[in-house]
Amino acid sequence: MRRRPTIVLGASGLVGQRMIQRLSHHPWFELKAVSGRSERSQQPLTEVQWRLEQQRPELPPLRFLDTSNESFLTELVKLGIEVAFSCLPSDAAEEIEARLAQAGIAVFSNASFYRRKQGIPLVIPDINLEHFEDFSTTIGPMACGTNCTLIPMAAPLAALREYGVCEVEMRSEQALSGAGWRLLFDEKAINGEVDPEIPGEAEKVHEEFLHVFGTRCDNVVHPAEIHVDVKCQRVARKDGHQVFVKAKFAKPLCYEDVISAFKSQQFDEKVSKCPSAPYQPLHVVENIDVTQHLWSDGKVFSLQPQPSMNLQTGMAVVVGNVEILDQYTLSFSAYSHNTIRGAAGGTMLLAEMAISEGRIP
Repeated sequence: MRRRPTIVLGASGLVGQRMIQRLSHHPWFELKAVSGRSERSQQPLTEVQWRLEQQRPELPPLRFLDTSNESFLTELVKLGIEVAFSCLPSDAAEEIEARLAQAGIAVFSNASFYRRKQGIPLVIPDINLEHFEDFSTTIGPMACGTNCTLIPMAAPLAALREYGVCEVEMRSEQALSGAGWRLLFDEKAINGEVDPEIPGEAEKVHEEFLHVFGTRCDNVVHPAEIHVDVKCQRVARKDGHQVFVKAKFAKPLCYEDVISAFKSQQFDEKVSKCPSAPYQPLHVVENIDVTQHLWSDGKVFSLQPQPSMNLQTGMAVVVGNVEILDQYTLSFSAYSHNTIRGAAGGTMLLAEMAISEGRIP
């Protein structure tokens, strides 16, 4: 399979660097361009401070392009760019992502602006793959990844959909990296002095949960009718979002059936062939250890991950602490790597899906 020429928009941020890390040896995409703020224009990519814990991979000799420059799109056309991974702030994404999609460049966005916009898929592959049918039906080829906290909340519940999800209560403990590199490198935050409030986060998770569990009819997604109560907070942990879920169902549950449903959850066959797809969407453990269980490929945990070489590591959602409270009520905890499955890796998986399903040439 040929490698498609690719750009990372917002390449100097934490998620942007995760995207670059994953592209350095990707078999289906080739990093051909990076962009950033105007003050970074023509700055060599290798001169930007590397903020990830793994060593900087070998990168091509690229210079930052200025997205605000009138010639930006022309430069991308000259470079033959076919795919754009957007790690832009929401306000910048509105204009730039639309411009690229309208020009025929397939945009896969980690930004929030176009999430839940009708006609633009907001997809978690093991939950609402059918929503991907809307790809390239409005402003051009574009799809969005979800909020990073939604992944560990929603993925285990999707495995139990046959029992009829009625009510969900979720409390999160979210890592510093979810707020970007500045908080991640803040000494006070690292030492525990962190503001637990995350303005607007609970509302985003609530709305996106109902959307991905919603029904697509006549090219319109109708949100699910599930009572949802979400509370989100930041904690002094570098990476990894953990959620604590209590859910009520329409049909009775038993512990063995719940565990079996988690372990038997599978991706669609076309998704499972994608380089970033983990062996299993859910990795079931008895009790979650936030130190030991951050990097899962669906089979094993890695304590010395190499995400530039192993695209599967960090892509599984870990589920544990499962308890049946009564025959209709379940509690569990789930954990996922917020900048991998919840951001760069999850968004990249959407692009791989588009190729696997023949939605982009």
